[in-house]
Amino acid sequence: MADAMDATKIRHFVEQVWTGSIVPTLQRYITIPNLSPAFDPEWERHGYMDAAVDLITNWIAAQKVPNLRIEVLQLSGCTPLIYVDVPGESSETVLLYGHLDKQPPMEGWHPGFGPWTPVIADGRLYGRGAADDGYAGFAAITAIKALQQFRLPHARCVVLIEACEESGSGDLPRYIDLLQDRIGQPNLVVCLDSGCGDYERLWITSSLRGLINATLTVRTLTEGVHSGAASGVVPSTFRIARQLLSRLEDADTGTIMPRDLWAEIPVVRARQTREVAAIVGAALCEMFPFSGGTRPVTDDPVEMLLNRSWRPQLEVTGSGGLPSLDNAGNVLRPWTALKLSLRLPPTLDANVAAVFLQQLLTDDPAYGAAVTVVCSDVASGWNTPICPPWLEHAAEQASRECFGNPPAYMGEGGTIPFMALLGRKYPDAQFLITGVLGPRSNAHGPNEFLDIATGQRVTACVARVLYEHHVACGRQDTSGSRHG
Repeated sequence: MADAMDATKIRHFVEQVWTGSIVPTLQRYITIPNLSPAFDPEWERHGYMDAAVDLITNWIAAQKVPNLRIEVLQLSGCTPLIYVDVPGESSETVLLYGHLDKQPPMEGWHPGFGPWTPVIADGRLYGRGAADDGYAGFAAITAIKALQQFRLPHARCVVLIEACEESGSGDLPRYIDLLQDRIGQPNLVVCLDSGCGDYERLWITSSLRGLINATLTVRTLTEGVHSGAASGVVPSTFRIARQLLSRLEDADTGTIMPRDLWAEIPVVRARQTREVAAIVGAALCEMFPFSGGTRPVTDDPVEMLLNRSWRPQLEVTGSGGLPSLDNAGNVLRPWTALKLSLRLPPTLDANVAAVFLQQLLTDDPAYGAAVTVVCSDVASGWNTPICPPWLEHAAEQASRECFGNPPAYMGEGGTIPFMALLGRKYPDAQFLITGVLGPRSNAHGPNEFLDIATGQRVTACVARVLYEHHVACGRQDTSGSRHG
């Protein structure tokens, strides 16, 4: 059967929408400091989240997609959720996902750049949140609109844009339960909140690590005392904290030592990792702004990729009880707190791992110090189902049409809690997880950017996948046809 979809026309249409409408709207979106609730407890009073929701919903409504229904839901005590429903030519359902909340601004932006200051330079849109993940709603609607522009069929599409992802998606399960009957049973989930190894192909996320965010607190005194008088008598809380972390991590290599926090790497994921290593090679290191003569943990690209996708890793992301350098006196401090970010293998149960971590760090501390471990975010990872032939073919065709290269399948080090939730909720669904966060795009850090051409190409790829989904899954079912 001849292919009814003219990929060139789809790409040109998508590029026009991006240039004339999406980029200007994303520039306004960047100016809104709608921090996720974990970083702005007063988010509701500040009103920035509502401003971002209004901007995106108004844009969606202005696209005049036939029969599109859009609704903003807000349960008591929850962040808002944008719900979009677009009828299709079959009753099959595709669920497309993104989020609009943002990480904190961070320091270190280039002169003239800033988290809330949109700047376009060298084809990249700089500013907080455009790539992670403000573009997603625009891309999803544009992919649907492109198909309709050329009267190409697609299944019913449900688009969910949440406002709590950067805080662990804690509000999302309530909305999924609320919308269960309206969503139905999607047989394809498209997530646009992931990364890419380069800007030369469609990157499909094959796995996501789990995450435990925890605060380790060690206390030995009720108040600080003179360090000259007390050192050598009162144990240092910082030293005790170091000892406790040595139970978890080898300080020389960074290896997480307890095997309870590891999982077996599937054969297919190991093979895909070797294929990705052959593509990116040593350029993987170029994704990160190393300082001075700093070297990576390993020079082997395969080991680098496995370390960041399937092996547990620890980072201390914050501290408490430590005065700033300007305010640090000769005081033996009464307490030290460390914020821990522990990444977990995709198939490990994060709740079981959290219990293990708490026991590991609190059991029999040196000198009988008071030690607590409070886990604030616990999210299991996700190992995607193996692609069925139609989806693998669609991804191959889309990547070659839009990028000129075949796609690549890569495990990501980040966590998208929504994926594990949907995997449990819809065990028979297929998943396409992709995104625009490539080398140096620096999500969560300074100088975050969206590569505009990549955003355009990913959007066109999604249009191809939606069309192929209908061809493979919806041809025999026309109960949802708009054209009778």
